[in-house]
Amino acid sequence: MIKILVVEDQALVRGAICSLLSLEDDIEIVGQAENGQVALDMLHDIKADFILSDIEMPIMSGLELAEVVHAEYENIYMLIMTTFSKSGYIKRAMALGVKAFILKEAPTEYLLNAIKKVQNGERVIDPELALMALDDNDPLSNKERKAIKLAGDGMKTAEIAKALFLSEGTVRNYLSEAISKLNAANRVDAARIAKQKGWI
Repeated sequence: MIKILVVEDQALVRGAICSLLSLEDDIEIVGQAENGQVALDMLHDIKADFILSDIEMPIMSGLELAEVVHAEYENIYMLIMTTFSKSGYIKRAMALGVKAFILKEAPTEYLLNAIKKVQNGERVIDPELALMALDDNDPLSNKERKAIKLAGDGMKTAEIAKALFLSEGTVRNYLSEAISKLNAANRVDAARIAKQKGWI
C-alpha cells in the first residue's frame, strides 16, 4: 500500500486530489495539509511514503517543505504539483531531490503513472519543462534568495536580519547583491523579477 500525504492550500482541490487517489486499490491517503508547516507537523504522527505537494502556499511553500524533507526524511518521495511551469521552480525542485514535477492540468493517469514510476526509482519531469529549466540559470545564492523574498513580503532590513539571524549590514549586502544580479531598480523590483522566474 502506497501511503500519501497531500499538501495543498485550496480545500476543494485538495479534496478532489484525495478522492481521485483514494479510488486506487494500492493507495492510501494518510493525511491532508493546507501548507508545508502543517505537513511537517503531521509527519511526527503519520507514516508517509510520498508527499504530493503544491508549491505556492502560505506559511511554508512546497519548495521549503521539500528542503526539510530532503534533509530529514530521505525515505519519503517528494512529488510537486503546480499550475506554474516556472523554470526556477523546476530547477530548485530538482536540486532538492524532488522526484516528480507534475502540472495540475495533467490527466489523472499521468499522476498515477508518475507515482508508480517514482516508486520504481525513476524521476518524472515533463521533457519540455526540464529543457526550460536547463536554459534558465538562477544567479542568486540561497541567502540572497531568502533575503529578497522577505523584502518582497514588505519586511524592513532590521526585520529580515532578525528573521534570518544575520546582522543588518550582511542583509544589506545580500539585498544589494541580488538587486545588482537581477538588474533591478530596488529590492521590491528584485523580488518581483525573482518571483516571476520562480527563483523565490
